[in-house]
Amino acid sequence: MQLYLMGLWETVRDFIGTGGDVLYLVAVALLIMWIVMVERYWYILGVFPKERDAIIKKWNEREDTTSWYAHRIRDAWISEASDKLSARMLLLKTTIAICPLIGLLGTVTGMISVFEIMSVQGTGNPRLMAGGISMATIPTMSGMVAALSGMFFVQRLEQRSNREKSKLIDSLPHH
Repeated sequence: MQLYLMGLWETVRDFIGTGGDVLYLVAVALLIMWIVMVERYWYILGVFPKERDAIIKKWNEREDTTSWYAHRIRDAWISEASDKLSARMLLLKTTIAICPLIGLLGTVTGMISVFEIMSVQGTGNPRLMAGGISMATIPTMSGMVAALSGMFFVQRLEQRSNREKSKLIDSLPHH
């Protein structure tokens, strides 16, 4: 197992060496994105159902559910629950949008190194230029893959969040 992990680490290190230091930024953005995404899934699937049941219980225990005042309380509870459901979704969408941009930063830095090599060595050393070109393309690919890995799950989180909000609204009848 330890040998496998060391081999995996060497592969990652070689990949980062080929793609440049910008890949560390992509990795940080990806880590933040997935930590927040796991937290959101944990909240929606584990914590929110208990909060929803507590709100429904409070509503059903109310004697007055038809007055204007009761409807404002209902709306406030729904609004609070909706805010909690959609919390940190903007952070997720922002990290997804930033990942390709960080990759493009890697492309620019890689191309700068290619131009530096060309200015010093000329165009006669294709091996050195190829290293710079791979340093230019790998971060772009990594940023795109990182963004794509989050897009599907964020869409699913939004759908689930909207479904949970609708269930809550339907569970609080207003007569």
